[in-house]
Amino acid sequence: MTAEPLERSLDHHDQLTRPGLPPDDLPLELRTARESDLPELRRLDEEVFQDVAYPGFLLRQLFDMYEEHFLVLDDGTGRLRGYVLAATRTLGADSWILGLCVTMDRRRHGLGRELMREVLSRLRRDGIRVVRLTVEPANLAAIFLYRSLGFRPEEPDGGLRPDYFGPGMHRQIMRLDLAPDQGLP
Repeated sequence: MTAEPLERSLDHHDQLTRPGLPPDDLPLELRTARESDLPELRRLDEEVFQDVAYPGFLLRQLFDMYEEHFLVLDDGTGRLRGYVLAATRTLGADSWILGLCVTMDRRRHGLGRELMREVLSRLRRDGIRVVRLTVEPANLAAIFLYRSLGFRPEEPDGGLRPDYFGPGMHRQIMRLDLAPDQGLP
């Protein structure tokens, strides 16, 4: 599988484009979220996560707190096609991935991997040593992605947390230990 082309609007300004693409295949820009993205982030979060989407006020607060680790995929038409959000502690070297999503029409093109690789790179640069996340145990595609990036079930109990988000909402806790000079798959 090959990754979909991305334009990067990051510190190093890498440019990857394919001219003449139809609208659904426009190159995506991977960039830090902006305050003006908040309405579109809410729409995207509701589209992808439906009943468990973040309320708008919480997305706003998460943006205010973790802006530098809130990355989006922008198709250039005003629509966001994905995001990743990592939360860090003020004191400490731990982080949690609070959200990763890609719209249905853009899945299976390596975009979730690109979002994760970029946020993990930023976390490593910022001195984070441990990254955790939760995933629905039946979401095998996500579990495969996270495992391919080096995440493993949290020990000692294998990471399964029954009723983590409430009755019947089980989650698998996964962990990645970041070494300062470690590259990502």
